[in-house]
Amino acid sequence: MFMKHSLVAASSLGLALVGYATATIASETAEDYPTKPLQFLVAAGAGGGTDNFARTVKPMLEEVLDTRVTVVNLPSASGAIAHQRTANSEPDGHTLDFASSTLVTSLAAGQNPTGLDELTPVARMQSDVMTLIVDPEKYPDFEAFQKHAEENPGEVIIGGTHAASPDRMAFLSFRDASGLDINFIPYDQEGSVSANVMGGNIDGMFGEISSTLSYMESGEMMPILVFAEERLENFPDIPTTVEHSWDLTDGNERGIFVNADTPEAILAKVESSLKEVYDSDAYQEYEERVNLHYREGWLGSEDYRRQLEKNLELYTRLLEDN
Repeated sequence: MFMKHSLVAASSLGLALVGYATATIASETAEDYPTKPLQFLVAAGAGGGTDNFARTVKPMLEEVLDTRVTVVNLPSASGAIAHQRTANSEPDGHTLDFASSTLVTSLAAGQNPTGLDELTPVARMQSDVMTLIVDPEKYPDFEAFQKHAEENPGEVIIGGTHAASPDRMAFLSFRDASGLDINFIPYDQEGSVSANVMGGNIDGMFGEISSTLSYMESGEMMPILVFAEERLENFPDIPTTVEHSWDLTDGNERGIFVNADTPEAILAKVESSLKEVYDSDAYQEYEERVNLHYREGWLGSEDYRRQLEKNLELYTRLLEDN
């Protein structure tokens, strides 16, 4: 009996020592992190909101972690390739997946094979405001757009990125709330949507102010409806969805993900490093400059996971109803 208890005690001690050793190795690994240049996999094309986000963070994180970063755009399949590559990468925190809400909208549509069990959210850094954007020469305000849509049922075409994107979620929500008979055409990249609005091939697009700001400043495109409760500080003349009694305030969230098997110590270091970037004057000035400051962007790893799971449930329901 004594020997049996001794063996059990020895076994428990051995497991404890293994656990201690593993934790120590992980801690030492986190102290050394990063041990090589980082790679940002951007689940979107060049020139859009997610790409601008990643390229803005790049030099800031390089300074915080004293390393180099390579940015790779992987827009195909609604960004699914970027998510798969991240899930299949070494779980060492050196491959970071920059993604928008398209990650969960494509999951809801069954178009993304990489689930939230294969990726760990590190942080959300942006909660962008969704808007209806048009050529102001064609539609000077929302009333003009609404009147045209009512008088020409089925003829108004709205563009957006991908069939299962935040843009399409905004379209479905708007169409259901407004009762307007309008159609949606998906494009591979945000730049293509903008070009077709300005070229007169489509009537408008659902997108974020931040990703089309330069066009707005030049007067080539203008938001005519904002998905928000209150009018935006920099665009006080643009009405909101809530003003029309539509409970539509969804936006587009952007964050960073890593391989789900990444050690907790490394995950914590990446999260804290991104928080340092987020809190910096340079990043906050960037957010204000491109109109990303209307909503608090930061969510840490655990809070971001809960938000993603909530959004996934919502978008799945929305797609099933349409």
